Amino acid sequence: MKVILDTNVFLSGIFFAGAPGDILKTWIQGLITLIVSPAILEEYSRVGQELKEEFPAIEYSPFLELLTLHGELVDAPPLPERVCTDADDDMFLACALASGAKIIISGDKALRKTSGYKGVMVLSARDFLDTYLKEKHLTNG
Repeated sequence: MKVILDTNVFLSGIFFAGAPGDILKTWIQGLITLIVSPAILEEYSRVGQELKEEFPAIEYSPFLELLTLHGELVDAPPLPERVCTDADDDMFLACALASGAKIIISGDKALRKTSGYKGVMVLSARDFLDTYLKEKHLTNG
């Protein structure tokens, strides 16, 4: 299953665990495929560096390296019109449309309000786990 992780989900999984961490575990186990665009990778790196300054003991760069090796990188041209109230979040929708992925996992309320746009569902980390992975017993509870 192809999914796109909003920056907050990807980095929360690394820095804070919880449901986003469970999603990263499913990816490492090969049960889902993470899709990224160059713009998303750049944002992961930039925001990850900001968090690294606040939490210096946590290493996020190995996850970025793993993502470049085992994620699917797609060229995602900008959307023809603004869809999300936060224009920066349109890159996640653009990536989904360019890759054919039908799910974006996000904790961002503005992005979640776009759920259903051109068939792309935007789910919280917990909703994704409960809806798609619960029956596989992949979470810790």
